[in-house]
Amino acid sequence: MQIRMDDQLEESEVVALYRANHWSSADKPRQLLAALRNSHALVTARDGAGRLVGLGNAISDGHLVVYFPHFLVDPACQRQGVGRRMMQALCARYAGFHQQMLTADGDAIAFYESMGFERAGQTQPMWIYAGSEH
Repeated sequence: MQIRMDDQLEESEVVALYRANHWSSADKPRQLLAALRNSHALVTARDGAGRLVGLGNAISDGHLVVYFPHFLVDPACQRQGVGRRMMQALCARYAGFHQQMLTADGDAIAFYESMGFERAGQTQPMWIYAGSEH
């Protein structure tokens, strides 16, 4: 497994990964690719054959705060350490930042807790959302 912070993405492989995870942003491939390519940081995981099996991105002010909005691993590759290695790469990139944030639900909560994330006090996630998977 190769974890990279400087990978190039092709639309078809990104859409396939998002569809495998049932993420509605796959329905907006042009905007999705633009968002990922313009992220502050992007981490990818590729298997031995070079197939994209995971990706995560970061949006940041570059100094104090970072938010990790997208983090996906191909369902066939989950629970094999791929996500852990990708999140370690992102957290290393933003080590020392005052605030590292993400939104988690379902089975992902335990994963992020194992990576050191915790509930943010009494805060509640809030959004205006155009998706359909939640």
